[in-house]
Amino acid sequence: MDKSKRPFLKSKRSFRRRLPPIQSGDRIDYRNMSLISRFISEQGKILSRRVNRLTLKQQRLITIAIKQARILALLPFLNNEKQFEKTESTTRTTTTGLITRKKIK
Repeated sequence: MDKSKRPFLKSKRSFRRRLPPIQSGDRIDYRNMSLISRFISEQGKILSRRVNRLTLKQQRLITIAIKQARILALLPFLNNEKQFEKTESTTRTTTTGLITRKKIK
């Protein structure tokens, strides 16, 4: 039988079911830093629900927990460690006595 003349047959591909990112015993709380840190990007942004593979209710709870942890200073609002390494500044005084900053690349 030619492939083009086959009636609508789907290929039987086996797929591995992904494990849910949040187990049933995990509590979504602002103090659970090991859980919260999995849903934050390197820059400190909250990852989307599609990327996290969470349900709508779980994503809302994660977002609230992350925002509470940021307000209580358990998490930084932004993670700019790479920017600080690249831009080093030196101070020098001019003849007028004002301090100017110069970027070194």
